[in-house]
Amino acid sequence: MDAGMSNANTPPNLVKRALAGHASIGLLAGALIYLIAITGSIIVIHERWQRWEQPNIAESSILTPAAAQASISAALALEQGLPKTEHLYIRMPTHDLPRAVITTDNKAWYLDGEGRIAGREAHSWTEFIMALHINLTLPVVLGMILVGILGVALAALLVTGVLAHPKIFKDAFRLRARHDPQLARADWHNRLGVWTLPFALAVSLTGAFIGLSYAGAGVLAQAYTSGDLEPVYATIFGEEPEHDAAPAPLPNIARALETVQTRFPETFPTYVVVHDPGTRGQFVQIIAEHPRRLIYGEAYSFDGTGAYVGKVGLSDGTFGRQAAASTYTLHFGSFGGLPIELAYMLFGLALSAITATGTTLWLRKRQRKGLPTRRLNAAWSVVIWGIPLALVLTAWLRALAGPDAPLVAAFWLCIALGLLVAALEPARIQQTWLMKALGVSLAVTGLTHAVYFRVFAAGTMALNLGLIIAAIMIIMIARRSAVAQEVS
Repeated sequence: MDAGMSNANTPPNLVKRALAGHASIGLLAGALIYLIAITGSIIVIHERWQRWEQPNIAESSILTPAAAQASISAALALEQGLPKTEHLYIRMPTHDLPRAVITTDNKAWYLDGEGRIAGREAHSWTEFIMALHINLTLPVVLGMILVGILGVALAALLVTGVLAHPKIFKDAFRLRARHDPQLARADWHNRLGVWTLPFALAVSLTGAFIGLSYAGAGVLAQAYTSGDLEPVYATIFGEEPEHDAAPAPLPNIARALETVQTRFPETFPTYVVVHDPGTRGQFVQIIAEHPRRLIYGEAYSFDGTGAYVGKVGLSDGTFGRQAAASTYTLHFGSFGGLPIELAYMLFGLALSAITATGTTLWLRKRQRKGLPTRRLNAAWSVVIWGIPLALVLTAWLRALAGPDAPLVAAFWLCIALGLLVAALEPARIQQTWLMKALGVSLAVTGLTHAVYFRVFAAGTMALNLGLIIAAIMIIMIARRSAVAQEVS
């Protein structure tokens, strides 16, 4: 049977369904990349969002070794009747988040400057946004692998986009914003793509590396360690000593912190990790930042008495170790302070705009070819404006229902309902109304937060002001879009 006969015998409905399925898959991939990009723009300053979410927590810029030592007993005293903690973490206060936090396998608490429990750590909305970006709220391994695959897809789109437009660099500053809306949209897409190309490639490739590292570790484990992942990760993050579950006094982390301060004065401790606290096999790791280095820190190891054992080698070990330790910092922009964070936010928003305009251009091209696009256009409007609107609504849910509110379920339910309406009644999805709803919700959020909490910390005030400015810009764009539609 030749190709012509095959095409002739193919049911028309099957072809239409196949084309619709192909378009839907393309829309789904674009939607997930957009979701990852926009949430990534938010979590660049996740520590500032934590302060915004819980603005009334007492802050302290210093946690002394003695106070850190006292905090372990205070936290474990609250663990009565709960599963035994195998890993305990103390997050030391920093400039961006001057709050010490102690986390067990069961709970997390803020600490005051004396190491006393100061309140529950309950920034569940910020954690929810981070989970959306890192693993799409799926089971961690599966979600991170999927995000890694999307990182590869984004990198491929960036490279092929440049190759498909030979004059894209020559026309880098040619912007016909006042011409035909389709032409202006294409120019914005191409110009933003050029201006943010180094950033987008760096973020997409590092994101792919982080996500797919789980799959790579699994393959290596199956090939060399009978499926055991610990030896694979030990080649980068160091080995743990053999476990001895016999009871023992709590570790001397004060001595460990003092050793880091005196022996490595150029570093800044950010985390204290206690493995198997209260057992004879316990050991302590101090994660300390190295200024002017991309690595997230070096891990200094100590036994239960606080005696120095050695370091992992993230700062001066093999190239692979240093590269792996630098990937996280490069991807999340956690270097260089506030200027780098703001740059990452702007670049992330630009990447969101590139994704949004790219898919919009594709949909317009389908429309010119006479292919059905009403439902796809409505669905894409839900993605572009419905996702940020749903994020704002989950922030309100967190504020009204508390930190245990079902944010994940609420978010995906909002998106699912929006897409269902787009599929069944696409005429009910009006992009300008979604934009105005987003703008109003952002303005109300910023104003309400400022009036209700009356917190005058610079970071919190800046976030509320940023929400209001973003609201004004979105409402102005919505009005221009409505005028353009009336003219056309």
